[in-house]
Amino acid sequence: MDTRDEQRFTELYRQHYAAVDAYVRRRIHAAQVTDVVADVFLVAWRRFGELPEKAPLPWLYGVARRTLANTYRSENQRLRLSETLVSQPRRQVDDHADTVIQKVGLAAAFDNLGDADQEVLRLSLWEELSPPDAAHALGCSVPTYQVRLHRARKRLKTGLSVALANDEVLQGNGATQVVSRTWGGADA
Repeated sequence: MDTRDEQRFTELYRQHYAAVDAYVRRRIHAAQVTDVVADVFLVAWRRFGELPEKAPLPWLYGVARRTLANTYRSENQRLRLSETLVSQPRRQVDDHADTVIQKVGLAAAFDNLGDADQEVLRLSLWEELSPPDAAHALGCSVPTYQVRLHRARKRLKTGLSVALANDEVLQGNGATQVVSRTWGGADA
């Protein structure tokens, strides 16, 4: 991109930022507006050669619509995973603090898994794919997928045990705070 294109992009940004912001603001929670609008203009920057010189606003609205769709999908996946995790059988916990610690530990254990383990668990839990469909999505055989799923679950369970063992519950000012220490990866 040369200096002239940069100036043209800057002018495009100044002219259409408010319109794109308003478009997005009417469709999503206020806390997410800035990120979505930034993503729209990032796409415009990356695909500047495809941007029509005359009437670029409809093109920007199209990018915003697709960006919002991606945001909605991500949010729905997150909610489905939360619902799945909540609906899983769990042992009876009398103390709410124990439940909070377990959820924090599970999140930490999941975050510390490698990308491949996270993806196989997401396909199983979030997307609720059958083994043949999940194997197809991963580009492997069904037995390979099942082994990967088994290993990912095992690493998640191990990681959860480590995360819970490394959590400390501190009493301070009458409130309970959960402080998690970082731990080594379970992908070794």
